[in-house]
Amino acid sequence: MALGIPLVDRTGSNLDMHMARRIEPQVEKVTAPMPPTQPSELAGEPTSKPTGELKPSRAVVAGLLRTARPKQWSKNLLVFAAPGAAGVLTHGTPLLHTLAAFALFCAVASGTYFLNDAMDAGADRLHPVKRNRPVAQGTIPVVAAGATGGVLMAAGIGLGFTITDQLGIVLAIYVGLQVAYSTYLKHLPVYDLACVAGGFLLRAIAGGVAVPVPISEWFLTVTTFGSLLMVTGKRLAEHAELGEERGSHRATLDAYTTTYLRIVVAISATGALVGYSLWAFGLRSAAVHHHDGIYFELSILPVLLGLLHYAFLIDHGKGARPEELVLRDRHLQVMGVLWALLFALGIYG
Repeated sequence: MALGIPLVDRTGSNLDMHMARRIEPQVEKVTAPMPPTQPSELAGEPTSKPTGELKPSRAVVAGLLRTARPKQWSKNLLVFAAPGAAGVLTHGTPLLHTLAAFALFCAVASGTYFLNDAMDAGADRLHPVKRNRPVAQGTIPVVAAGATGGVLMAAGIGLGFTITDQLGIVLAIYVGLQVAYSTYLKHLPVYDLACVAGGFLLRAIAGGVAVPVPISEWFLTVTTFGSLLMVTGKRLAEHAELGEERGSHRATLDAYTTTYLRIVVAISATGALVGYSLWAFGLRSAAVHHHDGIYFELSILPVLLGLLHYAFLIDHGKGARPEELVLRDRHLQVMGVLWALLFALGIYG
């Protein structure tokens, strides 16, 4: 028995070693497979499968375009008002200068939007709509947004001086006003309304100095009160939309009461209507371009109906995005087309 124990151990050991030698090559073949080489890898092409998501670079480009706010460029159509009223848009050079002024105002206005979004990123995250802006979401870094805004504003001002010195000055004043608004004045009641309204007024002046053509004081009056109407309607709608959280988004909304904002809406609508009526009667008396001035007087009707309808929309809390109202509301569009037709007949008819 004593002799059998080592014999069994030795036999078992020999058997284990024998089995290990038989199994070891098989293990190597199973655990070390070589992945097949794809032709795309040999050619240096990417092998990742396409996905439905935007690539980071495309997402940034889309974010930059959204931050530039192309829908807001409709406000810059005001630069055509003064040259159009003067009847010079049918001439080559004035038309080109007006188109250039429009493009430059789009550039500097977009630059101010980039700057404003960079400075308001924290507050925008608390807003039910503005929190979806690319800068607030983090798609565009705050530093990149500020730098892009600076480039657009500087380029727009510089190119403005190549058209006329007055246009360059107006663009510079606009940028200065918007920077002051973004950094300080937007926190002051009344002054925040005046700054936004002043931006519209400068757009109207830019068209006149780009050509250049004389600008009527009544034209400036209509522009001032009309823009004040839009910005006040916007504040009134924001006051209702944001509720108790309005002060965390815009400090002046806590300072304003709905009664005060409605009073400003009434004053603005009245001022715009009276100013336009006096302007139309003045054009009639001057017999501009030797055409029948009755069309100027008739154009008061669509202006009146348009103002009343816009005030109706404001009263129902729909004035938060005036640029969308202009693009979507059929009543405003019909009144706008009718006004443009009558005014054009007064100038060119």
